Amino acid sequence: MLRVTKKRLRRERRGKRTVTLLFGGALFFSCLLFLLSVKNGLATRQMSYGVCVLILKQISPNLTQSGAVEYYEDSEETYETRTESSLDYEKILSRNVSEETAAGVEADGEEETGSAVSGQEDDSSAVSLEKLSDFDYLIRNFYTVDSTTTISSSQLNAQEMLNTDCSIEKRTDGEPQILIYHTHASEGYSDSVSGDYSTTVVGVGDRLAEILTETYGYQVLHDTGVYDSDRNRAYSVAEPYIEQILSEHPSIEVVIDLHRDGVSEDTRLVTEQNGVQMAQVMFFNGLSRTTAMGDISYLANPYIADNLAFSFQMKLAATELYPDFSRKIYLKGYRYNMHLMPKSLLVEVGAQTNTLEEAMNAMEPLAEILDSVLSGD
Repeated sequence: MLRVTKKRLRRERRGKRTVTLLFGGALFFSCLLFLLSVKNGLATRQMSYGVCVLILKQISPNLTQSGAVEYYEDSEETYETRTESSLDYEKILSRNVSEETAAGVEADGEEETGSAVSGQEDDSSAVSLEKLSDFDYLIRNFYTVDSTTTISSSQLNAQEMLNTDCSIEKRTDGEPQILIYHTHASEGYSDSVSGDYSTTVVGVGDRLAEILTETYGYQVLHDTGVYDSDRNRAYSVAEPYIEQILSEHPSIEVVIDLHRDGVSEDTRLVTEQNGVQMAQVMFFNGLSRTTAMGDISYLANPYIADNLAFSFQMKLAATELYPDFSRKIYLKGYRYNMHLMPKSLLVEVGAQTNTLEEAMNAMEPLAEILDSVLSGD
């Protein structure tokens, strides 16, 4: 009887040691996975949690019965896309923000499918401030964040962006108040004629300037300069010319850099508005921040908050006036000369798979949306 008791005691001690080791192993493994999760995000944290639950089940099934342990989902204040930028300081310096990756292409080189381009967006004509105040809702429905950058709720505050005054007064003295230009003037469409800039985004800019002037009464200067003979240096080349224009015309309050996007050849960015087929548009912001380096001091932009407010008000007006006309706002890590004016707007009009006519047709709703924001309606 005594021997049986001692054997039982030894077994119990061994069992307790086993439990202790299992607990210690679980804690160590979970800490390791958690540290990795700082770089790899939510999926790893969930795996860490799952490992703990599995071990607990082996130790004490009662702990993991219904209601004892629940699956959780982490909600972070800082939003990061699933691929972290691998850029180091030297690579970023060598690029000097001259490379603008097509917004329809993932950072890992994989082109998005058509469904990924359009996204799951809440295109209801009226979005409540309560919903917009939810950072997760705002990100999911209004933004695509490139893997080269991050954004937090302190920068994307819907109330603050809506409170920003983006209106301007219309002028009657003939002095320009809106500048339209093209960093990549050579960007064309499926039926553009090589060498004929009237069939590229430059021609689309002519159409936008015409509507803003004749229909809405704005004074518009359209710069048709070509800055992308070397596409890799286009932003650096364009900057001094745009600075000179702004210096010569201090009346300018709005700067629009009009582009067209690049997507996979089987993607068509087309929407129908009032019975007319037209290209979808996308507003684009640079944040002067990368995941690899943080804030980029040599690409400082004092107007990031204003830029974000302007594009957000444009997107919100587009959602209300022309559902499905605008894609999600695209956020990326560099600057894109948006530091030149608080009300700077970079707009992608369709893609290389759209026709010139579809891009031209998009200018009427774009002009109306712009007037809605600039007039303070």
